[in-house]
Amino acid sequence: MKLRSVLAAALPLAILASPLSAQPQAADPAFTPEGIRSIVRFLSDDLLEGRDTGSRGHEIAARYVASRFEEFGLKPAGDNGTWYQRITLQQTDRTDTPGTLTVTGPAGRKDWTHGSDVLIGLSASESHLDISAPLVFVGYGIEDRKLGINDYAGLDVRGKIVVALRGYPKGLPSEEGAHVSAAKRQAAQAHGAIGMVSVGTLLSMKTRPWAQMVHFADEPDFTWVSPEGQPFDDAPAIRASASLNDPVAEAVFAGAPRTLAVIRAEADKEGGRPKGFALKSSIRIRNESTTRRVTSPNVVAMLRGSDPKLADEYVVLSAHLDHIGISPAKPGDTADTDRINNGALDNAAGIATMLEVARAAAASPVKPRRSIIFLASTGEEKGLIGADYYARHPSVPIRSIVGNVDLDMPLLLYPFTDVTAFGADHSSLGPIVAGAVAPMGISLSPDPMPQESIFVRSDHYMFVKQGVPAVFLATGFANGGEKAWGAFLGGNYHHPGDDMNQKIDWNAGARFAEANYRIMRAMADADTQPLWYAKDFFGDTFAPTSPRAPRR
Repeated sequence: MKLRSVLAAALPLAILASPLSAQPQAADPAFTPEGIRSIVRFLSDDLLEGRDTGSRGHEIAARYVASRFEEFGLKPAGDNGTWYQRITLQQTDRTDTPGTLTVTGPAGRKDWTHGSDVLIGLSASESHLDISAPLVFVGYGIEDRKLGINDYAGLDVRGKIVVALRGYPKGLPSEEGAHVSAAKRQAAQAHGAIGMVSVGTLLSMKTRPWAQMVHFADEPDFTWVSPEGQPFDDAPAIRASASLNDPVAEAVFAGAPRTLAVIRAEADKEGGRPKGFALKSSIRIRNESTTRRVTSPNVVAMLRGSDPKLADEYVVLSAHLDHIGISPAKPGDTADTDRINNGALDNAAGIATMLEVARAAAASPVKPRRSIIFLASTGEEKGLIGADYYARHPSVPIRSIVGNVDLDMPLLLYPFTDVTAFGADHSSLGPIVAGAVAPMGISLSPDPMPQESIFVRSDHYMFVKQGVPAVFLATGFANGGEKAWGAFLGGNYHHPGDDMNQKIDWNAGARFAEANYRIMRAMADADTQPLWYAKDFFGDTFAPTSPRAPRR
């Protein structure tokens, strides 16, 4: 169903979810460009060296955020009465010996090294990986009963390495497709596979070319470590993984009943779902890695709700505090080459928004009815690690968290007139967001980049997976936004250019803070908490017994 029709149909629900007119109303607080700019300026200063997870710069940033929370009069909601939820992380790095992948089949035997036409994944549990197995093509490698998809039907992959197409079938809703695509390893594990390699479709290769994938191929891998000392792995039986470029993929499909070109052509059609079959080749994957433990904190604060009946329900406003640190030196760099990825927009701007909303909420003479948790997460750039850990180890019982709004990289480079709330059409958060920002002349727009799978790439997704209605709020594509987003993603994104030298529109920053304050108040002050829609895919998957709102 189109977002516009969902919002129109849900309008009565939005009205019911608004605060009663007899209740005292909070005055609109002032948000200033200077307030946003001062926070972004501090967090993106060179002295913080890009706020990399586990770094000194990130620790300084965490202490700064905690000091602001304390200044506002909030209460610490981290470990043992502190502001910090300290997370132990395992960092896995490659050694100087590059991993190798060997294909043996009708085309003979050939070796490739990591970083050439193969990208070999790191294992958190096997530092000396050596695995060999026959191959089975499994189409997209998706299994989901609610979507009526089982790419493993009729296939025996026990003890095998599966070969899966990247992405998901054309025609699937983008957010459901992004989710089932992110769950492929678990599906392979459930059927007894021991490894997974991926090959591109025509769409995935256009969206994310091989050269772009290679650019990030040597980054370390991170995961959180449980209190019992075990590194988290959502599919531990999948011992090896790799991505294959065309020369390797062609060797894998040598002698197959269908060529890779035919498979890709079918996958490029609307609803195209190539069926799987056993391949005539096998793969051996070898890789060496080292591991070390580091720690990094989430910063967590709480504003207690004013309504005795609702104070034990919690709204979470989150933003990631980390960025990607200092880039390695490249040939031709000099002592003056800027290699610090300051992360002014990604995501000092999101943290600034959250802090300004926290300040305004704490200072309001009419406090929010529900309690508010403010979460500055770590490790987002490493795979949403801090948010995942918090959602699994929250400050309060997870079922008492009624909604989450995540703020990640608001693009404050133009006077935005619309926002995108990724995930808005799955719960009553959609009409809540739309109604809250409408008085500002801001509209709610659908996902403008469905091919990018944004829904599973920001922290709110980890709350969704724990059954919490959640959205990721970003500035939209209207009024020059599409051009600004295109230029930023192709330029300063994850680059030293994301700093204070950009032409940042600080008035847009103040406007974004006001919008989020209004959204937070609408969620916190409504008589009815945010609810999953009836028969919604994510609600039914992750919160099957929770109350529902009608989708009219």
